[in-house]
Amino acid sequence: MSHSNQTSIHDESDAVPGDRGIEEEGEGLTGYLIGLGLAILLTAVAFFVAHTSLVWGPSIPVALTVLAIAQMGVHLVFFLHITTGPDNTNNVLALAFGLLIVFLILVGSLFIMSRMNQNMMPMAPGMQMQGTF
Repeated sequence: MSHSNQTSIHDESDAVPGDRGIEEEGEGLTGYLIGLGLAILLTAVAFFVAHTSLVWGPSIPVALTVLAIAQMGVHLVFFLHITTGPDNTNNVLALAFGLLIVFLILVGSLFIMSRMNQNMMPMAPGMQMQGTF
């Protein structure tokens, strides 16, 4: 049996994830330009919110947080191509795992720092700084 008798038929159902062309998935230059436009728009809005008196003062941190989350979403979808499609399951799981690790490190660090003062040994009376300046 020779290999020349076998024909190679490419079936779309047996393609590996990400095997389709970039232009087929809408991730070409147009997608990058849309992402760039949205990123520039969100950045400009963030600067506007931070430097204007038109926005109620106490709401500025909330507005900037919402804009930052939207900016991250734009970068994930348009530049890193992380979507919820069936061929991106591993990418979404890797992102979720990374976020879990960052969350655990952040919460653990804050917990340790909040308990540091309680766990420290009391300072000897001769070691305390005197206000001689």
